[in-house]
Amino acid sequence: MIKVMIADDEEVIRRGLEKITSRMDLEVEVIGSYGNGQEAWGHLSKLAPEDIDLLITDIKMPRMDGFKLIEEARGHMKNLSIAVLSGFSEFDYARRAMRHGVLDYLLKPIEKAQLYELLKRVEENKELKIAVPEQENPPAQAAEGGEHYVVEQTKSILEKEYGQNFELERLAETVGMNASYISRLFKFKTGQTITDYLIGIRIAKAKELLIGQPDLKNYEIAERVGYSDPVYFNKLFKKMCGMTPKDYKSECRTPKS
Repeated sequence: MIKVMIADDEEVIRRGLEKITSRMDLEVEVIGSYGNGQEAWGHLSKLAPEDIDLLITDIKMPRMDGFKLIEEARGHMKNLSIAVLSGFSEFDYARRAMRHGVLDYLLKPIEKAQLYELLKRVEENKELKIAVPEQENPPAQAAEGGEHYVVEQTKSILEKEYGQNFELERLAETVGMNASYISRLFKFKTGQTITDYLIGIRIAKAKELLIGQPDLKNYEIAERVGYSDPVYFNKLFKKMCGMTPKDYKSECRTPKS
């Protein structure tokens, strides 16, 4: 169940959001719908982290605007997912909202697809946190690029050290997270496991060596891309490319008629 609070001074917008979310194939509960930031904060300030998953707030509101509401919410619950809702499409609003660590910036009129994507991300982030409870703080850094940074750092390490023996624990230690969390986060963000991503890098490097240094033996190429067993490398290459390294080299060197 995704627990959502809405703050917008336009009743038609609030009702519209409630209606749209109720018709999605997601379990969504609107725990509060308010016409100004002050009322929303009055409720949110009494909640615990497990009582709310997402705050959707307008920018321009009476009594307390969206930016002030976000500041108060962050002070009370730093890991809360927040999305800004606004009729203003100017980049300055989006940029300022992002500096406040919001997960998304939605423009009125709301597109159902964008709202669905937002809710799905919140749901998946929630599942990720439940799966790895001891790492609650790192995933919450997504608003400031924390998750993106971890994934990109992991990719960078793999691309530099693809020729070494892969050890998830060592990678996790380098990044500064636990191995289980990194594995889940990487798959969640890229759609690939870390192992599959590494295989992709190694096979690509092997192709470069097969063409760029054709005098290298099969076992030498295998070793350079991180495989001590040339037979295994041969099978893996054929599985990924549909042909053996030898056939790949021959095909690439044969002039196309």
